[in-house]
Amino acid sequence: MSSIKKFQVTFDCAEPERLARFWCEVLGYVVPAPDDGFGGWDEYWQAQPPEERGAWFACVDPSGVGPRLYFQRVPEGKVAKNRLHLDVRVGTGLVGKERLAALEAECARLLPLGAVRVRLLYDGGDESCIVMQDIEGNEFCVD
Repeated sequence: MSSIKKFQVTFDCAEPERLARFWCEVLGYVVPAPDDGFGGWDEYWQAQPPEERGAWFACVDPSGVGPRLYFQRVPEGKVAKNRLHLDVRVGTGLVGKERLAALEAECARLLPLGAVRVRLLYDGGDESCIVMQDIEGNEFCVD
């Protein structure tokens, strides 16, 4: 039995490029170059049929370790809590007030990007996190 070594996380969304660029800022990811033969994404999208322009976008971990994030436009809006969410791990190995300070600092960095703070889940130890939403309302945790 073989094991999968690489995977992609796919987001349904309204504005793929905008959401991808938000997550690039959150995670330190980058936007890969478009297919060969195109000078940039604007040129790539202009070569596509009008109904396909801006239909998807992706970002990647520049180190090649993390999964590719893929954003695809869907017609319906978000109507319920995510069944899956990302945890942005900034407090690994920290406990108590030191962990809380790291979580709060990351939360403060993400707010100007358009993220929304929902609530703090604080246990005083190493399981605390801050629940947030991205620019389209998808939940994620600063953990």
